[in-house]
Amino acid sequence: MAARAYWQGQIRLALVSIPVEIYSATKSGAQISFRQIHEPSGKPIRYEKVVPGIGPVAAEDILKGFEVEKGNYVLLEPEEIDAVKLESKKTLELTQFVDSHEIDAIYYEKPYYVVPADDLAEEAFIVLREALRKTRKVGLGQLAMRGREYVVAIKPCGRGMLMETLRYADEVNKAASYFRDIGDSKPDEELLDLAETLIDKKTAAFDAKEFHDRYVDALRDLVERKRKTGKVALEEEDEKRPSGSNVIDLMAALKKSLDKPGAKTGESSRAKPAPAKKAPARRAPAKKPTTARKRA
Repeated sequence: MAARAYWQGQIRLALVSIPVEIYSATKSGAQISFRQIHEPSGKPIRYEKVVPGIGPVAAEDILKGFEVEKGNYVLLEPEEIDAVKLESKKTLELTQFVDSHEIDAIYYEKPYYVVPADDLAEEAFIVLREALRKTRKVGLGQLAMRGREYVVAIKPCGRGMLMETLRYADEVNKAASYFRDIGDSKPDEELLDLAETLIDKKTAAFDAKEFHDRYVDALRDLVERKRKTGKVALEEEDEKRPSGSNVIDLMAALKKSLDKPGAKTGESSRAKPAPAKKAPARRAPAKKPTTARKRA
């Protein structure tokens, strides 16, 4: 079954409109879900929507309401909400282009794949994609999806394009308020060199398949053990908060880390000098043929 488009509309650049479809680029990974259970009966808990003094209510009797003052709500029908006119519901207008490095990673939220909606849109789509690739720019605009307007960034991605929703400025906490108490002293050179060596030792090409959610595995193992035995032994966890190490402890820890065998490592990021090649033996220059002198 073909994937269903998350959004359908057009990308507009000045007077050029490109019909596109947008698909989610991510999916839910491995997870384990729990139900809430009433312990005495062993039956699952379920929630009902109720009105105080009235009891349970039917879904068709529920509307969305905005509280304008205590106990006073403005009620809105679904059709009234859907009728809100916002051009970005169907049009993503690219209003600005920036270098990708200008957008801090903290603003990126969720990725989507962008494809042309049909064969007629393909030519303009490819032109925009290659223009972004050649200029190394990212296109910015705003797009309304699922009850919210997002600021988005678009860039080339293989044969298609990648759209990423961005956080608004008021959704990001300023780093300075968290980092202000960190000192600005220079690190010890020997410690720094050991840390760099450890990083080099563990440097490898990124492969997302190398990582998975180990917590899910641990929970599944717990469930299986409890199912088989009816009980599990609980290990006491050390609640002590780790304290900062002094220079001697840090030095010893770094050296011990470098000596630890079996760590998976990639090629060092520091280029090792290639062994010098033995220079080939030089040939003796060829003797020039002697020319006979004319006798006087």
